[in-house]
Amino acid sequence: MLSSPRLEKVTPDNVEAACGLRIRPDQEGLVAPVARSLAEAYVQPEIAWPRLVYDGEHLVGFVMAFFDVRFNPDDPDDRLRSGLWRLNIAADHQGRGYGRFAVESVCEEIRRRGQSRVTVTWVPGEHGPERFYQRLGFRLTGETSGDEVVGELDLPEV
Repeated sequence: MLSSPRLEKVTPDNVEAACGLRIRPDQEGLVAPVARSLAEAYVQPEIAWPRLVYDGEHLVGFVMAFFDVRFNPDDPDDRLRSGLWRLNIAADHQGRGYGRFAVESVCEEIRRRGQSRVTVTWVPGEHGPERFYQRLGFRLTGETSGDEVVGELDLPEV
């Protein structure tokens, strides 16, 4: 049960634990490991926002947002997007609200940066996160990004 979840930056003190975070085995082909996400954040620091999800002193997940990216830079009509890039919740902490907390935190950051829409992509499939994202209000756009489908959520005005 959620007690006091929070996001923390990845630091030299917690990076090893972050890289050791494990999702369920049936999800491994659906989301990249945290180490790959951190490597991608390292080479794209202008767009990546990696954070660890803690509950008390326990590391329970990893989330990474992206800001102001065009999915298809060759298409002049493609708009800038911001959204959820990665979400990894530890296998033994899934189903307890940490994923929702992480997504809501990303939405707050995107709203803070002046945007009103959140984008997410996922690999469709039996063990994929589609139902999770739809329960949070994301709707399929009909677009794809590589082998992933694209979902979007309009953020309410505050």
